[in-house]
Amino acid sequence: MIVAMRVAFCTAMACCLAAQAGAAEKAYLFSHFKGNGEDGLHLAASHDGLKWTPLNDDRPIVRPEVGHKLMRDPSIVRGPDGTFHMVWTTSWNNRVIGYAHSRDLVEWSPQRAIGVMEHEPTARNCWAPELFFDEPSGRFLIFWATTVPGRFPSTLGSSEDQYNHRIYATTTKDFESFTPTRLFFDPGHNVIDAYLTRSGERHVLFYKDETLKPQPRKLILMATAEKPDGPFEVQGEPISAEDWVEGPSALKVDGRWIVYYDAYRRGGYGAVASADLVNWEDITKQISMPKGMRHGTAFEVEPDILERLKR
Repeated sequence: MIVAMRVAFCTAMACCLAAQAGAAEKAYLFSHFKGNGEDGLHLAASHDGLKWTPLNDDRPIVRPEVGHKLMRDPSIVRGPDGTFHMVWTTSWNNRVIGYAHSRDLVEWSPQRAIGVMEHEPTARNCWAPELFFDEPSGRFLIFWATTVPGRFPSTLGSSEDQYNHRIYATTTKDFESFTPTRLFFDPGHNVIDAYLTRSGERHVLFYKDETLKPQPRKLILMATAEKPDGPFEVQGEPISAEDWVEGPSALKVDGRWIVYYDAYRRGGYGAVASADLVNWEDITKQISMPKGMRHGTAFEVEPDILERLKR
């Protein structure tokens, strides 16, 4: 009896320690920028998706070298060969996005400007590019917000400074050749800051309603589609717990989705969480983010990558 109890106790302890070890193996990174994006890429780390601490003594990991030498809205996605690919906003008013890649997030390739909207001579901008890797097709989807004057006249004047954004996209397998740019998402209103992820068989798009007039929206919404290319169907009401927010990014932690967003007017970050992508809970008071952190992307990495970054 005593032996059996000891065996049961040891087994329970082993399971507990194994569970703790598994939990400790979780490692997440959050790419972001500070200020106007002039100093470059910053990274923050977390083991639970709630408490984020800056890496590299809160100094930039990479400094911008292309476009107008800004590195805003950095989006990082890992490819099937382990390479990290990053795109970012290089300027407030040009027709290119920035691109670089890295094997370890420390040493980076030379930066390139990709002219995703150069075929549109009147295009005003390329804002907040995002990456999504579609495993079945082996393609990287790149999408961003652009205003092309004269397009979508029904919502002209609905935003600041005559901006009238829609989401455009291209795809690539090697970041050398790209499919022709196309309209990717038009929800019928001014829209920026789209972020795409996959949940089961659904592809989920989080985005910002950029409407200012006649009534400000500035909220995060969600749309879903069977395929990463769409078409997307808007799902219900806004999910953000406050307005005047932007730059959504989603991370699945322990079976629960967390959507982070930049609450730029109050100078901080907010977040909501959901187990089913239907019912959302405001968890803003549970998160802790680096001071001055702005729009970026959260993603999971192996613990050794995080340890290497810490060193």
